[in-house]
Amino acid sequence: MSKTETTERDEAAAGAQLSTAPKEELIQAGGPALGVIGWIRWFWRQLTSMRVALILLFLLSLGAIPGSLIPQNSVDELKVRSFKEAHETLTPIYEKLQLFDVYSSVWFSAIYILLFVSLIGCIVPRTWQFTGQLRGRPPAAPKRLTRLPAYTTWRTEAAPEEVRQAALAMLRKRRFRAHTAGDAVAAEKGYLREVGNLLFHLALIVMLVAFAVGQLFKSEGGKLIVEGDGFSNTLTQYDDFTSGSLFSTDELAPFTFTLNQFTGTYETSGPQRGTPRTFEADVTYSKAGSEKKRSVIRVNEPLEVDGSKVYLISHGYAPVVTVKDGKGKVVFHGAVPLLPIDSNVTSTGVIKVMDGYRDKNGKKDQLGFPAFFVPTYAGKGQGQMFSKFPGLAFPVLNLSAYRGDLRVDSGLPQNVYQLNTSKMTPFKDANGDIFKKTLVPGETMTLPGGAGSITFEKEIKEWASFQISQQPGNGLALTGAIVAIAGLVGSLFIQRRRIWIRAVRGDDGVTVVEMAGLGRSESAKLPEELADLAVTLHSVAPTAPEAEAEEAAAEGAEK
Repeated sequence: MSKTETTERDEAAAGAQLSTAPKEELIQAGGPALGVIGWIRWFWRQLTSMRVALILLFLLSLGAIPGSLIPQNSVDELKVRSFKEAHETLTPIYEKLQLFDVYSSVWFSAIYILLFVSLIGCIVPRTWQFTGQLRGRPPAAPKRLTRLPAYTTWRTEAAPEEVRQAALAMLRKRRFRAHTAGDAVAAEKGYLREVGNLLFHLALIVMLVAFAVGQLFKSEGGKLIVEGDGFSNTLTQYDDFTSGSLFSTDELAPFTFTLNQFTGTYETSGPQRGTPRTFEADVTYSKAGSEKKRSVIRVNEPLEVDGSKVYLISHGYAPVVTVKDGKGKVVFHGAVPLLPIDSNVTSTGVIKVMDGYRDKNGKKDQLGFPAFFVPTYAGKGQGQMFSKFPGLAFPVLNLSAYRGDLRVDSGLPQNVYQLNTSKMTPFKDANGDIFKKTLVPGETMTLPGGAGSITFEKEIKEWASFQISQQPGNGLALTGAIVAIAGLVGSLFIQRRRIWIRAVRGDDGVTVVEMAGLGRSESAKLPEELADLAVTLHSVAPTAPEAEAEEAAAEGAEK
C-alpha cells in the first residue's frame, strides 16, 4: 500500500466520527437478491434518511397551500357552499382530491405520518451514536498531520512531555475535550453542533405532535353580538361551531361576556381617509363562580379565559327599527345587524317579522324588508347609493317590503341575511313597481293599503363578531418553534472540529512540535483558531535558537 493511500485512510479515520449521519451500505452489482427482508430494510433506510425527511417536509408545506386558498369545511361551511355554487366545474375535481378537507384528507395524513416516522427513525440512531461519541474520547492523531487542512510546526528546546502537558492544559482551558494519546494530544470541540441538529429534528416532532393535538382537541366557533347583548360559552349560543374529533362539549370553558360598546375610529382626512385606526370592544366578562370584570378586546389582543381565547374578528352596524302592524301595534322593535360589503361599511341584510303581525283585516302574515344601509350617504342625483366614509357621518337606510311566507318553518336552513321570496309578494307603489323608500334616522315608511309601517329610529348600534377558540397545542407548537430555531442556529454556526498537537524528540535531540486541525466543514475560522493556539503554546515552548538562525538564513538566501 502506498504512502498516499495510507494517509488518506488515516484522514478518513480521523474525521469519521465528526458526523452522526447513518452509514450507507452499498450493494454490489450482481450480488444476491435482497429478498423481502432486504427490501424492507432498504425502504426503512430510505425513509429515515435526511433527504427523504426534507422531501416530506417540503411536500407537507405544499399540501398546506390549498388549505389556505380553498375554503375548508372545518372552517366555514357557508363559504364552501358558496364556492361550490360559483365553480360547478371545479367542484367535483376538488371533492375527489379532498381539497375542501385538506387537513383531514388521506394524502395529507399520509405525508404527515410518513414525516413523523421519518424524523423518529432519523433521530433515534443519531442520538444513540452521538451518545457513544460523548462517552468516548477524541481519536488519536493521524500519522501525517501535514496532510490536514490546517497545519503548523516548529522546533523547541522544551521536552516533549512538557510540551504535551502544556498543550493539554491549554486545550482544556479552551473547553476542548482533550487527552494524551501516545506522542500527541487529541482534542475535540463543537459538540453543540450535533446537539443543535438533534434538537432541531426533535422540535419538528414536537410541532407535528402539537399540530395533531390541536386538530384533534380544538374547538372554534363564531358569534355576532350587538352592543348590549351577551354570550354564554355553550354550544347553543354559537352562530357556527367546529371542533376536533376528540373534543367534547363538556370541555367548553364556563364563562360569559357582554359587549358594552364597540369603538371604531377612522382617518378623517388626507390620502388615507377612511383607514381604520382603532377597533376596540369593551366587554364585561365573568367566569363560573367569580365576579364580573371589565376588559377591552382589540385586533390581535384577545381576551383569554380559562384556556379559551376570544378574538375580535369584524364589526358592522345594526340600525334600530320599529315595525307596526295595520292597527298600529308594535310587532317588532330592535337592532338588526347588517353585513358590510365594502371597506366603507356599505351594508346589506334583511329585517324579518315572523310572529305577531296582522294586516288591517286582522289576518296573520309575515313581513320581510330587504335593507341597504350606508353610514355616510353619497350618490344622490347619480341614480345610486353608496357610502363614502365608514363612520356614521350621514347614515341612510333604504328599504323595500314583502309579505307572505318567510319559509322559516320549512325545516330547510337559510341565510338570516337573505330573503327567500319564493312564497312572498312585494308591496307595490302607485306605478306598479316594488315599494321602497330611503330613510334617514327618525323617518317612517308607511306600507301601502294600511298594512302597517316601519320606522328607522335615531339610535344606531354597532355589532362585533367574535371567534372563541380553544387550541390546546399552541403552547407546545410555540415551544417547538423556539427550540427549532435555537437548534438550527447551533447547527449552522457552531463548527465541530478536532485539534492534534504532537511533540516528539528529533534525531538531533530538539523537540519537533506539530499542530493540525480538522473540521466537519471548510471554514476560515479553523486556521485562525489553530494559529491562536499555536501562539499560546509557543509562549511555553518557544522556537529553538538554532531553528531561528536556520530560518533567517533561509530567508536571506531566498532574497
